Amino acid sequence: MSIRVLLVDDHAVLRDGLSNIISLEDDMEVVGEAKSGMEALQLVEEVHPDVILMDINMPGMNGVEAIRRIHAQHPGIAILVLTMYDRDEYLYESIRAGATGYLLKDAPSGDVIAAIRSASRGESTLHPVMARKLLDNLTGEKRGERGSSDENLTPRELDVLQLMVKGHSNKEIAEQLFISDKTVKIHVSNILKKLGVKSRSQAIIYAIQHELVVLE
Repeated sequence: MSIRVLLVDDHAVLRDGLSNIISLEDDMEVVGEAKSGMEALQLVEEVHPDVILMDINMPGMNGVEAIRRIHAQHPGIAILVLTMYDRDEYLYESIRAGATGYLLKDAPSGDVIAAIRSASRGESTLHPVMARKLLDNLTGEKRGERGSSDENLTPRELDVLQLMVKGHSNKEIAEQLFISDKTVKIHVSNILKKLGVKSRSQAIIYAIQHELVVLE
């Protein structure tokens, strides 16, 4: 079964280009195009997409508000931001609203296709520039508003998670916590399993969406 993709962007040329690229893939198809957030809300009900490629800055309802509304009504639809803006606030607002990934429009077409496939599998994708911004800005763990799943993390796993979101490698975590690399790998595996994610990037996105971190 093909991955059903909805394109949301106010630039027709970009929509046409994306549609042509996606049409070359055997496992996906464009089922609709919208030029605004409001139009996207209406189309979602008609075409039932699996993945939405969403721009941020559009006339009328912007992409963040559209993401928020679509995610509230259809949490099973994966929404990927595809925008020219690398501003921190757009990244955080989009992820908090329910986006599963954030790509910049300078990303190679192959990366966009791969991100669509990843999103359809419930995985997350971040443009390298935006991933770096997250690691630069995630500075601590927010106390008092934990989601139900992270309450199962042990104190040591929380220590490891704290260092993960700051961008430290397994080796660096091991050195700071005075434990072995192998022990760190076990903790990281347990953290991903308990949070229900598959990668470090997804753990970061989970932390933002559930307000487990403080951004400076």
